[in-house]
Amino acid sequence: MRINRTMLDLIQADITTLDVDAIVNAANSSLLGGGGVDGAIHRAAGPDLLAECRTLGGCPTGEAKITKGYRLKARRVIHSVGPVYSGSPRDAELLASAVRSSLRLADDYRLKSIAFPAISTGAYGYPMDEAARIILSTLIECLRAQETTLERVIMCLYDRHAYQVFGAALRELA
Repeated sequence: MRINRTMLDLIQADITTLDVDAIVNAANSSLLGGGGVDGAIHRAAGPDLLAECRTLGGCPTGEAKITKGYRLKARRVIHSVGPVYSGSPRDAELLASAVRSSLRLADDYRLKSIAFPAISTGAYGYPMDEAARIILSTLIECLRAQETTLERVIMCLYDRHAYQVFGAALRELA
């Protein structure tokens, strides 16, 4: 889907293998690694990523911080902290804020390509269909509303189920 000058793509892949300017890490607030996407990114990037993350002082939910990519093909990692799902309306606000914060950092660093995972849908328990609508509508809204350096935004889904759910949400929003 093209939005102004930016291409929004959905792919099924391992985000740690992508050759892009930045991948978004579905991080926890400590930024010190964890399970799921977070653990996979830390393992693939190597110990220097953890060392840099230790200097950042954590990150509040709904915000993002940026580091180098180290041993990843991606040049940067944007650590975005989504909410633990509680069913409250605040969850959606925090998830959208995490996406917006990531996009802001991408523009601040004049990045051309970025890949997002399904933030908060793993251990944080966010229902996949709700998260897909929030993440995709936030991406679309931001890309329509502002000039951006981004030429390509990728939603990188790890498995077929997530890919199908995000695909259905994108068709609904298009």
